Amino acid sequence: MNPLMPDVTVNGETIPSAAIAAEAQNHNAPSGKPGWAWQAAAKAMVVRALLLQEAGRMGLKPDPQMIGADKQETEEEALIRAVLDERLEIKAITEAECQTIYDTRREVFRAPSLFQPAHILFAAKPKDREARDIARKNAAEFIKTIQKTPKVFADIAKSNSDCPSKDAGGTLGQITTGDTVHEFEAVLNILEAGDLHPEPVETRFGVHIIRMDEKALGEILPYDAVKSQIKEKLEQLAWAKAAKKLTQDLVDQAEINGIDLKKPIIN
Repeated sequence: MNPLMPDVTVNGETIPSAAIAAEAQNHNAPSGKPGWAWQAAAKAMVVRALLLQEAGRMGLKPDPQMIGADKQETEEEALIRAVLDERLEIKAITEAECQTIYDTRREVFRAPSLFQPAHILFAAKPKDREARDIARKNAAEFIKTIQKTPKVFADIAKSNSDCPSKDAGGTLGQITTGDTVHEFEAVLNILEAGDLHPEPVETRFGVHIIRMDEKALGEILPYDAVKSQIKEKLEQLAWAKAAKKLTQDLVDQAEINGIDLKKPIIN
């Protein structure tokens, strides 16, 4: 047994290191830090074991339900859901709480914005460090060139971009909120018409140079149009907070060996 990745026991129940290692494949970890994924997997399996032990203590019986149209819960998933249904105490969300969220964050509740950007893509896979470094360097150099001579953007796109939009000089046409990946859209939200983003922008596709040609910001939506959305989000947050407290209470009351859940995951 690897002393750095030992078996874990939860109130006398053993979770084998091999099972944790298998679960670790489902957890992302920083490059060069395999211990991070192992600890994240161990924590998840400890919490699962505690919830199943609590189901046994409560005398609950599994009643698997359908998840969507073609998938059914496993018996363990059904037991965990039953524990959460029984143990979580969630305060009802009030109209006043929803109204306060809207009044203090009106800018968030907008209709989709319309963008007309152009970009130059230097393709590089997220885990290919060498390719990413080269892409960032190339993008930074071309940004300097474009800042000095804006009209060369289209020529650089045609000669260097790895996106089919290169045939149109990098222009993407009209797109709207939600059409692109988060990192790309975050830049679209801050650029004004005519702006060139001064830094390379990384996404899972590679490194981009982004220019905003035209932009129409969506109108702020009225409260009645978004109150159900606000209430649903507040309910989700309340549920997550209650679930976190329950699992922490179970951890605090348990005898756990092989991992210290009070320490942050840093390896």
